[in-house]
Amino acid sequence: MSAAALGQASDISTPLMAAQGVSIGYGSIPVVRDLNLRIDAGEVVALLGSNGAGKTTTIMGLAGVLSPSAGVVSWQGTPIRSPLHVRAKQGLALVPEQRSVIYRLSTHKNLRLGRGSVEHALELFPELRPLLSRTAGLLSGGEQQMLSLARALAAEPLLLLADELSQGLGPLIVERLLSAIRAAADRGVAVVLVEQQVRKALRHSDRAYVLQRGRVALEGRSEELLRNVSEIERTYLSAEIES
Repeated sequence: MSAAALGQASDISTPLMAAQGVSIGYGSIPVVRDLNLRIDAGEVVALLGSNGAGKTTTIMGLAGVLSPSAGVVSWQGTPIRSPLHVRAKQGLALVPEQRSVIYRLSTHKNLRLGRGSVEHALELFPELRPLLSRTAGLLSGGEQQMLSLARALAAEPLLLLADELSQGLGPLIVERLLSAIRAAADRGVAVVLVEQQVRKALRHSDRAYVLQRGRVALEGRSEELLRNVSEIERTYLSAEIES
């Protein structure tokens, strides 16, 4: 299978966010090199790869937590180097790998910390309504992840960056979270989804990039990649060490 794009449709419209020739790392050590990607409104873009491929580093670079050492990240066609809190005001939401709840506060107070209304969050995840008075630290892992995602989506972001939503969770809650992501995209939200469960990610996304050793090794429409998923898993998704 070639590393060329599969079924990539030509599109000259301005993406919501894009990376061009971007290298990102920690200190002087690049982890992601020469990254090129685009994210459009209303689509879920899956970011796939084995442990150490550079997925979280990419998310942190797009969010403004890490600054590129080379290349350009653009927002609605304009190059940006602003930090996360500025990008959040412009419409970016981040659900990081570690669940972003404050354990000592109640579910209700956690929701109030978000940019959106509590009621809107509960409309998106009615499962949280009977848990409003419960301390977030006493919620199950799946409930905590629903809380994190509900708070992010209630703000009606233009772009959601979601890193490893399914980590340590059972199949039913994973399906619930990914269905909420898909529904958000259908409402016009752009989503970048980092996910270890490759087949589930491809079923809920529109396009995907596969990272290998910090570079894009493969990209294409999710439905086409899904038809070749066994080969992709063998070739690109075996364990590796981040260099």
